[in-house]
Amino acid sequence: MPIWEYDACMARAATTTDVFNAVAEPRRREILDLLAEGERPVHDLVRLLGLGQPQVSKHLRVLRAVGAVEVRDAGRQRVYRVNGAALKPIHDWVRRYERTWEERFDLLDSVVTELGRTEEEHDHDTARNRRGEGDPAR
Repeated sequence: MPIWEYDACMARAATTTDVFNAVAEPRRREILDLLAEGERPVHDLVRLLGLGQPQVSKHLRVLRAVGAVEVRDAGRQRVYRVNGAALKPIHDWVRRYERTWEERFDLLDSVVTELGRTEEEHDHDTARNRRGEGDPAR
């Protein structure tokens, strides 16, 4: 649907109540990727993302609201970590498509293998023709 036909009255889930909407924002996915490597304080996220602290804090607030990240106090720092259980609905949804992907990758493997064989045969025939070993009927 073109943007000019968008129905503004259409209901849309709030970013802070739905993990799918929360992780739809690319910066939030980057934050999750960084936290998947282990716990990090906010200042590390700010440095690694190249964003201002208020922006990172806003994204973390959204991720906390949907339960995707958890926070703990470590002295004067707040340390964040991923809460994998909150991301399970996304995993479960994507998993339904895994079989389709595997089938397509298997098909692609077959095509690539066949192309490789065809190319090898072509190279072999070309080399034989250069050596004068081609079809004597020609």
